[in-house]
Amino acid sequence: MFSAPFGTVLVANRGEIACRVIGTLRRLGVRSVAVFTDVDADARHVREADVSIRLDGGRLGYLDVDAVVAAAVRAGAEAIHPGYGFLSENPALAEACERAGVVFVGPPARAIETMGDKVEAKRLVAKHGVPVLPGTLEGGLSDADLVAAAADVGFPLLVKPVAGGGGKGMTVVASAEELPAALASARRVAASSFGDDGLLLERLVAAPRHIEVQVLADWRAGVVHLGERECTLQRRHQKVIEEAPSPAVDDRVRVRLGEAACEVARSVGYVGAGTVEFLVPADDPSSFWFIEMNTRLQVEHPVTEMVTGLDLVELQLRVASGEPLGFEQSDVRLRGHAIEARVYAESPARGFLPATGRVLALDDRGTPAGPGASPLRLDSALQPGLEVTGDYDPLLAKAIAHGADRAEALRRLDGLLDELAVLGVETNIGFLRDLLADDDVLAGRLDTGLIDRLVATSAHSGELSEAGEPRGSRASDSSRGWVVAAALLASQERPTAGGGVSATGPWAAADGWRLNAPAAPRRVLLRASGGVTHEVLLTGRTEDAEVQVDDGATLRASLRPAGRAEHDRLLTLDGVTHRLAVVSAGAEVWVGAGGRAASYTVLDRAARAARRRSLRDGDAPGHAGGAAEVRAGMPGTVTAVPVADGETVAAGTTVVVIEAMKMEHPLTARASGTLRLAVRPGDQVRLDQVVAVVEPAEAADPAAPVSLSDTRGDS
Repeated sequence: MFSAPFGTVLVANRGEIACRVIGTLRRLGVRSVAVFTDVDADARHVREADVSIRLDGGRLGYLDVDAVVAAAVRAGAEAIHPGYGFLSENPALAEACERAGVVFVGPPARAIETMGDKVEAKRLVAKHGVPVLPGTLEGGLSDADLVAAAADVGFPLLVKPVAGGGGKGMTVVASAEELPAALASARRVAASSFGDDGLLLERLVAAPRHIEVQVLADWRAGVVHLGERECTLQRRHQKVIEEAPSPAVDDRVRVRLGEAACEVARSVGYVGAGTVEFLVPADDPSSFWFIEMNTRLQVEHPVTEMVTGLDLVELQLRVASGEPLGFEQSDVRLRGHAIEARVYAESPARGFLPATGRVLALDDRGTPAGPGASPLRLDSALQPGLEVTGDYDPLLAKAIAHGADRAEALRRLDGLLDELAVLGVETNIGFLRDLLADDDVLAGRLDTGLIDRLVATSAHSGELSEAGEPRGSRASDSSRGWVVAAALLASQERPTAGGGVSATGPWAAADGWRLNAPAAPRRVLLRASGGVTHEVLLTGRTEDAEVQVDDGATLRASLRPAGRAEHDRLLTLDGVTHRLAVVSAGAEVWVGAGGRAASYTVLDRAARAARRRSLRDGDAPGHAGGAAEVRAGMPGTVTAVPVADGETVAAGTTVVVIEAMKMEHPLTARASGTLRLAVRPGDQVRLDQVVAVVEPAEAADPAAPVSLSDTRGDS
């Protein structure tokens, strides 16, 4: 395998997977073509490709089969690599490629179509002796049909879209009463994400493990597997941590899983790289049931590459060009252990809602990407200045580590996350480190509900109350340094939240110097992302100051460059020096260390005065004149309004549903009263925008409804 399989390949994707594929193309000497929408005009994959072509159709351009194939023809590409997501499992792309004389780097359209229909796939593999879970095995079922079938399937059960994957639209239903609403929500997500609102029901297995097997097949009917991956650590059916091999699978079970996966591939005449997913009882790894087959490269493929030494993208390309695999099952050897953590743009403090923003600073310690990287690997779309929007999936990067055993891989992965700094947009890096340190995770005692239980416990104890902030309302020793660093940076002349600038001109020197008088302390007011406001008094210069945080003791502090990058600073507080990442933009300051980050807004005197007036007048945060506001926790699109304007609602009732990054997020009333809606289905909403108001019963006036034009923000 020394010659290049193709001369030019178009990558029909974006983000980290596009960068990943382009990396292999570059190594093979293949000319790469990127496609992009207006949102991604300056994205990393566009910069790294040899050629780039803009797609029309706005943010949905990546889903336009004709536009993608036309771009390939225009660029002289001989093949199209679809990555994952978007068109990767759409048989229409494979068919369009064939008509245009362009090679599709993936399986035949028939295999995609068959395995894309989860009902048909289960029927097919069951005929080949592969065990499947009890559930509906008919397509095109109406809501009434599914409700009738639910009694035979049994509760609790899982509602799943017939098409697509990635956990989108999957809903756990505990009782018959919950089923109609779950079906309606799942159909909306399925139609939006996959263009097909078909649903199926499946028996829910208590405390299962999610284990998948990587398969490869060539045009000569050669089929091999590359071992299994443990993908059990999930949240909302989205994988978070993956590893290979599984700590629960021994050699005997591995052989059985591999044979079943290869039989699934043979049953559909599969060609290329694919993944067969199984559900395994946590207390009995020797039992397993087929879930589905993903007819594409998986997000978590790097862990398999690390333990086998193979480049799966290269193998995809070579098989697509007509080459044989070149090795047999007996040639596959698994070496050591690999673990991957998905870095998402999301806010753990807001219930893991998608986050948006601009990457102000990035420090990845130069960690390499791609299958040649070991023992540390970072496949990423991150770059300084990257605008993270709500238009696409929130996956930003994948951190992967290899070790001689699982314990070493875990330690190395935690070390990589510890050094990864992303400022300007919230991420889940800190949460990933907490997850990797959990006793059950360390011991390999996994099931798909583990993360949800940890999150529920943390929320109950207040541990997720503030991102990067202390659990209480005032700064603790552990976070005080971050507040001091933010205040020292903010004390320099810069914009504030009220529209002015801090006074550091010739008559109010930056060190507080006054003629014939002691130095005057400077007051810096910082509001953390969770709403806590800190008051910091500073005397002296940034390089040598006295600081007081929230009426605490006065300490000596300094903030100076660390010499590596502009955002890399050394904070000395009370004689102890720490390395931090600190950066500002407008009225916002970001501070990060150890994989965690927090943002602070610099408040001016006017903003502080307004806050005091609000508290004096008795208006609690989130209330206006006694009415409880319902605010959008993320930017997105209103997909449903389950309750009519003017109706009476109870606390906890879902009043608005927002879709962001292909996931639905219900917004609930925090108090009982009369609902006044401020949005309609189809409206675009901003982060923290008021979408509804719940008026107390005694204050509601049916004759005076809230005007939509008064409360709806700019769309």
